[in-house]
Amino acid sequence: MGRPARIGRAAILDAALELADQDGLDGVTMHAVARRLNVTTMALYRHMDGKDALLDGLVERLLTGFPQQQARQPGEQWLTAMASGIREIARRHPAVFPLLLTRPAVTPAAQRVRDAVVAVLQDAGLTEPGAKRAERLLSTAVLGFAASEVTGRFRQHDQAVLDQDFAELLRWLRLALASPPAAEENG
Repeated sequence: MGRPARIGRAAILDAALELADQDGLDGVTMHAVARRLNVTTMALYRHMDGKDALLDGLVERLLTGFPQQQARQPGEQWLTAMASGIREIARRHPAVFPLLLTRPAVTPAAQRVRDAVVAVLQDAGLTEPGAKRAERLLSTAVLGFAASEVTGRFRQHDQAVLDQDFAELLRWLRLALASPPAAEENG
């Protein structure tokens, strides 16, 4: 029997997120994470298949870093709360946040978040293909806004303007939910 693990997947992802916040995504390497955890690089491979798995885990951390749907909360309320949560995650982790625009949600926990959005959209009256399409479009809009805000694309605007713009984006999200057939064209 081998030695018990001194680290686990959660500790590895915590260290990777800290590195990304401190040094940017380029600073996130298996070697750097191992150094931060004071273990050998090979020790990480018990829990991660490599850097791609590490980055997929960071996507998961970002997507699960805010409260998930409450059983009695209406879908529209949950979706707007989720959009606000995504914006807050972008503010907390601006260096790593762009991963959400470049990597798919592939871990089971990350897929559960995406699937929850699809389920809320189906509850709003969309078919499964329409809900999947609406999730792609709506999440891209919210992620794009949040990434643009934290990477400096909107730096010429006051915070009050950005808050108004985000409120307008949420209004558009609610309008999309109110008109399911338009969201399902070309399924």
